[in-house]
Amino acid sequence: MTKKYNVGVVGYGWAATAHIEAINATDQGQVTAVCSTRKLDAAELTAEHGGPLRVYQDLHSMLADPSIDVIDITGLPSKHAEQAIAAADAKKHIILEKPMANSPEEVSSILKAAKTNGVFGCVCFELRYSEQLQVTKELLENGLLGQLHYGEIDYYHGIGPWYGQFRWNTGKSNGGSALLTAGCHALDALLMMMGDQSVESVTSMSTKTASPTFDPYEYDTSSVTLVKFANGALGKTAAIVDCLQPYYFHTHLVGSEGSILDDRFTSMKLSKERNAWHRLTMKMCDSGDVSDHPYQSQFQAFFNALDRGEEMPLTSFTDAARTFEVIFAADKSAANGGQPVAPKSFS
Repeated sequence: MTKKYNVGVVGYGWAATAHIEAINATDQGQVTAVCSTRKLDAAELTAEHGGPLRVYQDLHSMLADPSIDVIDITGLPSKHAEQAIAAADAKKHIILEKPMANSPEEVSSILKAAKTNGVFGCVCFELRYSEQLQVTKELLENGLLGQLHYGEIDYYHGIGPWYGQFRWNTGKSNGGSALLTAGCHALDALLMMMGDQSVESVTSMSTKTASPTFDPYEYDTSSVTLVKFANGALGKTAAIVDCLQPYYFHTHLVGSEGSILDDRFTSMKLSKERNAWHRLTMKMCDSGDVSDHPYQSQFQAFFNALDRGEEMPLTSFTDAARTFEVIFAADKSAANGGQPVAPKSFS
């Protein structure tokens, strides 16, 4: 018999609605409660999402419910650490939207609480489960590009007043930086594609647009980060949240036997023709809409890992922490005018 996991969702915004649909579509997960500072109607939520669903306005009341196994945190990033630590202390496993938190100290506290309480965590770097990154990774593992020595993955997504998150995303306390608020997906993908190699140093610089559309932002909304890997390879991520263009998740990887550019590749192992691309058929990461993101695949992997009593692959707290080590080093570099910074381990 398949074990069932009752999930309580914290926050009820754009991301939460996508999470609820994805969790309920897994083999084991079922959302049974929602906690929000807004006044919600349990009957209306149940009619929309299935259930029955209970509604809480106080997190600790929901954490006291012994029937809930997993807490899914989708609210303001400034609350992530407080809420994740409380969930861990209540012996609940945790799904945590990105970013994990907005400071190294907060991430370290989350990791410590999870370890102390013996609970497992999943961070929503769900693009690691996307068809584009999975197919690209398989191509790399098959050796068709040889050894990578350069990679760039960039995030272009104008997060303006047309998005509901704009109202809180513009503040430093919740948005943090262009990398933390959204570009973290691209930097995380870069680290994944480069084989999660150890990072020696990070250099980053940031700026912001002159467009008045993005004036409310309290931090620089465009950054470029250069990554030097311990094996000698180089990487680059642009995090641009103040652009006026369609969403674009730019991917370019260069190896000793060929290259990948988005959904095209060359490989000297397949053909000696350097001036023609082969086309890959796969679903691209081409939308910032959370309803298009592969949460279901990620959450299925999380519940499967809970069944086994072990950390999930790809996006566990441990995996995500390595990415945030690099992100915080990049933001420190940008704050210091582009001086190289060595990532500091949370372990």
